[in-house]
Amino acid sequence: MPLPLNRRLAVSAALLATVAAVVPATAAQASPAAFPQTAGAAAATLPDPDLEAVAQALRNTTAAGAPGALARIGDGKKTLVEKVGVRDKVTGQAMDPQARFRIGSVTKTFSTVVLLQLVDEKKIELDQPVNRYLPGLLPDDRITVRHLLSHRSGLADYTNAMFDKTVPGFEAVRNKVFGYDELVKLSLAEPRTTEPGVAYKYSNTNFVVVGMLIEKATGRPVAKEYERRIIKPLKLRDTSYVHPDAKIKGLHTHGYLTPDEAGAPLVDSTEQTVSWAQSAGAMISNPADLGTFMSALVSGKLVKPALLDQMLTMTPTDATNTRFYGLGLRRYDLSCGTSVYGHTGTVQGFYTYAFSTRDGSRTLSAMANTSNQGAANTALGGTLEGAFCGKKPVKANARGFAPAPAPAPADVDLPERNAR
Repeated sequence: MPLPLNRRLAVSAALLATVAAVVPATAAQASPAAFPQTAGAAAATLPDPDLEAVAQALRNTTAAGAPGALARIGDGKKTLVEKVGVRDKVTGQAMDPQARFRIGSVTKTFSTVVLLQLVDEKKIELDQPVNRYLPGLLPDDRITVRHLLSHRSGLADYTNAMFDKTVPGFEAVRNKVFGYDELVKLSLAEPRTTEPGVAYKYSNTNFVVVGMLIEKATGRPVAKEYERRIIKPLKLRDTSYVHPDAKIKGLHTHGYLTPDEAGAPLVDSTEQTVSWAQSAGAMISNPADLGTFMSALVSGKLVKPALLDQMLTMTPTDATNTRFYGLGLRRYDLSCGTSVYGHTGTVQGFYTYAFSTRDGSRTLSAMANTSNQGAANTALGGTLEGAFCGKKPVKANARGFAPAPAPAPADVDLPERNAR
């Protein structure tokens, strides 16, 4: 059911979908160890994807206001693609699965992989205070590295104030280049949301600090670490971190930001520094590369088994107990009993879903080229059910009509004011 126009969706994070168009709520105060996922777990045999259901979810996404949407399913040696709408409103060019786009908070999973590799190299310890590595940065020595990765630090998300008015807020930072310290100061000017370790509360600030830790431990920019630790080993030819360059090179999809005011025209938000997000959300990729990355991650090709187990140790993020967060990684439990792992992304003009089965055998990369439009985000999340659960049996109701499928849970990584 659409939310009131001026209701802010509390972030499930950037980046910024699938049962109600709401942001993940504060998690239950369970120990992270309460929901372990063993590294050796294998997915059960999956039914064939329901491509019509995927296509319908994409049509629902464009009906809700996105100029275009697409989904790519990687299933062993098969690749299945569905797409609707346009990637450029001016030229009318159709959506293209080869095109690059901004992946928003899926960047957080890349950052987590790099940091966990540094943990394996004994350069960082998960349960040590952040201030041990970045002296004096945070006002509380109880905040650990693990708290950052699991969104349990209590550090306020500075994007709530930054984008209180969606389009003016975006235009104010579109071409701005921030330093990490500036973003942390914006967060520290706000009240903290929880005591350290007490509860899940999504905040982009956490992964800004993760970027600082990576650069302090390696002495190199995060761009170099993404490149040498993930992008080159996996041969991700269309994935990059170009901050502070504002352009997307080569074939790419245009992103369109939905204003808060009903009926106002979409704003082309493709070109921007994304300096307000950096290691929390500034990466660019395409559907094939995202599938390769998520499959490689969950199947143990990027992180050692003991650390992957910790990454996959989940706590719930809402009252439905179908959505969970580990270390820089989400888990959704779908209606058919299948669990999928990955991350959502929201950045101005783009929604992204990048998920995989636990054994890496099937992946879904879905994107829509709009944002600040909660109904479109929710609709795009509907691709998960079709991709991983296959065709659902049709059960007629008392009048002989099959009920409409339930919407998928919606997660967003930025504040949203337009949820029509």
